[in-house]
Amino acid sequence: MSVNNEAKSDDPGQEAMMLNNGPELQWYVQNDNVMGGRSEGGFKIVNNELVFSGTTNTNGGGFSSIRTQKLSMDFSQFKGIKVKVRADGRQYTWSIQTDAQWQGRQISYWADFKTIPNETSEIEIPFSNFVPQFRGVILDGPVLDPSKITEFALYQYDKTDGPFELRLISVQAF
Repeated sequence: MSVNNEAKSDDPGQEAMMLNNGPELQWYVQNDNVMGGRSEGGFKIVNNELVFSGTTNTNGGGFSSIRTQKLSMDFSQFKGIKVKVRADGRQYTWSIQTDAQWQGRQISYWADFKTIPNETSEIEIPFSNFVPQFRGVILDGPVLDPSKITEFALYQYDKTDGPFELRLISVQAF
């Protein structure tokens, strides 16, 4: 993962960490067909933007996702994740994994964000907005520990059939 510790956030005096879509990030696709679903999705890099697109089908799992290979990141000095996107007006989900488990199983932390059709938006997602869940079931805890991030994922899982496209222009910790 490419990291630039010198980037500044909008908050004077607050450092930001840029996460670029270089070869170190190593995204891969996981669609609902792993559980019998019929959605299709993938990504490509176009002009330094990650284009996540496909078609969701709610007759089955109803999701498409891209995920990073395993990471080892400490974001404890930051408040959250900021994504700069240009999308289709659908709701998307940013996901974070740590070493946290529930009943011996790996859990994820999800935070939904809305997009504006054909407009570029910068969306701040505070770590406090991330909800622990396991296979779609919301859990009471544990709280996200940003010092132990092991994976990022981007989901199209808004329970709507049809095509989707999101251009991920940049990601940073703020």
